[in-house]
Amino acid sequence: MSGSVTVDREGTVTGNTYDKYGSTNPVVRRLMASFERTLDELFVQAAPQTLLDVGCGEGVLVEKWARRIAGRVVGIDLDDPQLQAEWAERQVPNLEYRVMKAENLPFADGEFEVATAIEVLEHVPDPEHTVAEMARVASRHLLVSVPREPLWRGLNMARGAYLKDLGNTPGHLNHWSKRGFVSLLSKHGTVVEARSPFPWTMLLVRL
Repeated sequence: MSGSVTVDREGTVTGNTYDKYGSTNPVVRRLMASFERTLDELFVQAAPQTLLDVGCGEGVLVEKWARRIAGRVVGIDLDDPQLQAEWAERQVPNLEYRVMKAENLPFADGEFEVATAIEVLEHVPDPEHTVAEMARVASRHLLVSVPREPLWRGLNMARGAYLKDLGNTPGHLNHWSKRGFVSLLSKHGTVVEARSPFPWTMLLVRL
C-alpha cells in the first residue's frame, strides 16, 4: 500500500513514490478500485465547478477531475522535480499546478467551491491549520482521505513492513481513527459522508 518516499529540497517528505494507481499487484488493484469508486461517488456528490487539490502528487487525480470540471482547477504540492516532470505530462487547459506548502494558501476566502486533500493530511506537520486553510479557501465542500489507524499500521506489520517503526509508513506524521478524523473535520463543517474503503477513511464535509 505504500512504498518509498521522496524528499524536497528542504528535507521535507513529499509523499510516497509507489504508484498505487498504476499497480499491477492484484491485491493493490482491488483495494484501489474500492478507494477510487468511493472517491468518485463523493466527488459527484460535491459537484464542484472549481477545485483546489492540496498535495496533488503526480497529478493523477487532479488531471481526471479537471477534465470533468468546467472551471478553474489548481493542484499544489512541494518542490520536487519528479512531481513536476509528471505534471508536464498531465496538462489540461483549465488545470494549473503550483509549487507551495499548504500551511498558508495564497488564495482568497471561498475562491474555490471544493478543496481536496487525498492521502495528504497524514504527512503535514500541522493538520489542524492545514484543514482550517482549506476550509477558508473553499466555499462549499472539503473532500479528504487518510489511512485508517491503527488498521493501517497493523496491515503494514502483518506484511513485514516498517517493523522498526511499529508499522508506521515513512512520512506519516499523523494518525487518525475514523472517529478521530471525523472529529477533526467536524470543527469546520458538517460531515455529510463518512466512508471506509478498506483501509482508509474518506470524508465529504459541507462548509
